[in-house]
Amino acid sequence: MIKTLLSIILFLVLSVLHSCNTENKKDIYITPRPSELTLKNGVFTINANTSISVENKEQVKIAELFTTLIKNSAGLKIPVYENNDKAEIRLITDNTLTKEGSYILKVTKDSIVIKASSLAGFFYGFQTIRLSLPSTIESGKITGIKPEIPAMSISDHPRFEYRGLMLDVARFFMPLDGVKQVIDCMSMLKLNKLHLHLSDDTGWRLEIKKYPKLTEVGAWRVNRSELPFYERRNQQPGEKATYGGFYTQDEIKELITYASDRQVEIIPEIDVPAHSCAALASYPELACPNVKKQITVLPGLGGRDTEIIYCAGKEETFKFLYDIIDEISELFPSIYIHMGGDEANKYYWKTCPLCKNRMEKEGITNVEDLQGYFMKRVSEYIRTKGKTMIGWDELTNSTVPEGTVIMGWQGYGDAALKAAEKGHQFIMTPARILYLIRYQGPQWFEPLTYFGNNLMKDIYMYEPIQKNWNKDYDDLLIGVQASMWTEFCNNTDDVIYQIFPRLAALAEVAWGDNDKKDWNTFQKALDNYLEHLDAKNVKYAKSMFNIQHKSIPTGNGIKISLESERTDVEIRYTTDGSEPNISSYIYSDTLFISRSTVLKAATFKDKKQMGQTLDLNLNFNKATGKLISGNNKDEYLLTNGVRGSLRESDFEWCTNYNSNNNFILDLQKNERINKIKLGCLTNYGMGVHKPQSIKIEFSDNGKEYTMAGKTKFSDKEIFKEGNFVEDISFEFKNIETRYIKFSIENAGEIPPTHFMRPGQFSKFSIDEIIIE
Repeated sequence: MIKTLLSIILFLVLSVLHSCNTENKKDIYITPRPSELTLKNGVFTINANTSISVENKEQVKIAELFTTLIKNSAGLKIPVYENNDKAEIRLITDNTLTKEGSYILKVTKDSIVIKASSLAGFFYGFQTIRLSLPSTIESGKITGIKPEIPAMSISDHPRFEYRGLMLDVARFFMPLDGVKQVIDCMSMLKLNKLHLHLSDDTGWRLEIKKYPKLTEVGAWRVNRSELPFYERRNQQPGEKATYGGFYTQDEIKELITYASDRQVEIIPEIDVPAHSCAALASYPELACPNVKKQITVLPGLGGRDTEIIYCAGKEETFKFLYDIIDEISELFPSIYIHMGGDEANKYYWKTCPLCKNRMEKEGITNVEDLQGYFMKRVSEYIRTKGKTMIGWDELTNSTVPEGTVIMGWQGYGDAALKAAEKGHQFIMTPARILYLIRYQGPQWFEPLTYFGNNLMKDIYMYEPIQKNWNKDYDDLLIGVQASMWTEFCNNTDDVIYQIFPRLAALAEVAWGDNDKKDWNTFQKALDNYLEHLDAKNVKYAKSMFNIQHKSIPTGNGIKISLESERTDVEIRYTTDGSEPNISSYIYSDTLFISRSTVLKAATFKDKKQMGQTLDLNLNFNKATGKLISGNNKDEYLLTNGVRGSLRESDFEWCTNYNSNNNFILDLQKNERINKIKLGCLTNYGMGVHKPQSIKIEFSDNGKEYTMAGKTKFSDKEIFKEGNFVEDISFEFKNIETRYIKFSIENAGEIPPTHFMRPGQFSKFSIDEIIIE
C-alpha cells in the first residue's frame, strides 16, 4: 500500500515538473522574421513588481513607449530607472552589434535583457516583445490580460539600412493623426523611413514661410472627389478651390518627433521640375513665358496641363527652390531630401526662349540634358546643406548629379542600374511589385484604382538583388521601399486599406534574408501582426482571403481554376446558385463546366468563412468554350463564359494596345447564326475606346472566307466619354457556318480634343462573343 502511494506521488511530481519544463514552449511567429530565434522553457510574466533599467535618458523614451502599452491594457505601472541592476527588464549597450538596428533579446522566466548599440536596436527589441504579447495590449483599454512573454533567445539584424514607405499626401491630403497611425503600424514592422510626397500637380502640402501662396493657393483644388481620378476635369473659370489642406511647420515638427521616437526618419519630397502645377498656380511667373493658359491645381490627370513645369531658363526658379530647400533643411533632420525628377514633359521647354538661351549658354544640345542641368543645380545646393538628394530613375536619362541616390521605379526598377553603373547608391521601389496603388487581390472585390495587381505574395517573394546583376551593384543597393500613391483615396481608411497588410510583406523583404523565406510560416506571423492591428482598430484589407478565378475554353466547355493566396484555407463552392458554407463541396482540382451555371465559391478556415463570395454567372451560348486562334494571347477570354467588369485590368478583357486584332473562332461544326455580339469596353479616362472598325467573315472550311458584315465607327462614337460596356451587334438571316474570322482595326492616335489623353494611342478591350 505504501509503495503504491509513493508511486502515485512520484508520478504526480514528475508530471508537474514536466508541465513546468514545457510551459508555453510553443512556436511564436514574428514579422519580420528574426534572424535567429530559439524558444526556451517557461514565460516571463509582467506584474506589479516589474521594473525596467536603462542606461541614459535617450533610452527612457524607448522604454516608456512600451510601459504605456502595458499600463493602458493591463493596468500595470512599470517604473523606469537608470542603471538599476536589480530591474527585471534591462537595456544594455553592446557595441559589438555594429549593424543599424541589430539587437539581442534574451527572455527567461525571471528576466528580460535587450542588448543593442543604438536606440533603434533597443526599440526593435521591444517591438519583438510587443508582438510576442497578447494582441489586446494594443486596445488602449484595461482588459485584465496576463502579459506573458515566452522564454526565448533572439539575435536579429536587418538586411537593408533603408526600409521604407512612400506616402503620397499631395493627391490625398492625409490628416496628421492618420499619418501617425501609419508610423505606429510601420514601426512595429521595423521599417525606418517614411518618404512624404509633399507636392504635386494636385496639391502643395507644406507651409513655406517665405512663400505663403504655396498653401494659400497651392494647397487647394476643386472638389471632384465623387469621380474616379482619371475622370476629373480641371478647374473651370469661376469655380472655387475648396478641397485640400496642408501641414504647418509646427505640425511637421510634431510629426517628426512622433516618428523619431519610433525610429522612423521622415524624408521630404518636393517634386521638380514637373508635377509642379500646384506651385506654379501659386507663383505662375516661374513657368515658361510661352505658357499662355491659366495654371490651376489639378484635381485629376490634368490632360495637357501636366506639360506645364518650372522654367529652366529663369534664375528666379532656382532662387525659389533654394529658398524652399533652406526651410526644408532646417525643418527636417533627415540627411535626405527627395526632389522628384520624374515624368517631366519638355513640351514648353522645347520652344521656350529662356530655356533655349540657357541651353546655348551651357552648351546643352539635348533637352533631356537641360533637366540634367536643372537637377544638378538643385543637388549641388542640397549638398551645401550637408544633405543628399534622392531622385526618381528618370534622372538616369542624363548625367546623374554627384552623390545623388536613385529610386528605381519604372517597371521592375532596372533604370536604377544605370546609376549604379556610375557608382551611385540606389533604392528599389519597382511599380510592378511595390506600388501599393495597384490592386492587392481579385479586382471584383477591390475598391477602384488602376493598373494591374501587386499581391501580398508578389511582394513577399520579391528579391531585389537579381542574379544577372553586376556584383558591384549589391553594395550600392541601400534598401527597398513600398510606394503608396493616393489618386483613388478620399479618406484615411482608404489609404490604410491599401497599405496594410501588404506592408508586412515589404518588411520581410527589407529585414530578412531571402533564403529564409517560407510563405506558410509568414502567414502565421502575419495573422499575429493582424491581431494587433485588429486590437488597434486598423481597417486593413483582407483581400488575401478572396478567390482569383481563371476560366479557359477547352473546345467543348470551360475549365475553371480557383486560387487563394492563402494556403491555409479551404475553398468551398456550389454550382446551384446557393451561398457556399462549411458543408459545400471542397475545391481540390479544376472544374469542368459544359452548360450555363452559377458558380459560387469562398474560402473557409476553422469552420469560418474568411473571404468574400466569388459569384461567377457562366452563361453559355454557341461560342462559349470554343477555341480561338489569333494574334493576342488573351483571346481565350472571348469565349470563356465570363463577362468583364468596368475595369480593363480585371483579367477578363482582351486588350489591344496600338495594334489591330485578327482572330478565328472555330465552332467545331456548322451552326445556324442569327446574331453575333461582341462586348466592348469604354473607359474614357484610361484611353480605352471602341476600335475603328470590326469586320466579320464566314467560312465552312477555314480556308476561303466570305464577307458577312462590317461596322465602322466615327470619332464621335469612338471617343465618347464615360465608363461603360456595350455589345456591338451583327445580325444575320439564318446563316450556317463553322469558322468566323474577326478583323478589328485600332482607332490609332487619340485626337487633341480628348481631354484626358490627347496624342496617346487608343487601346480597345473586347470580351465575350455571344452567338444566337
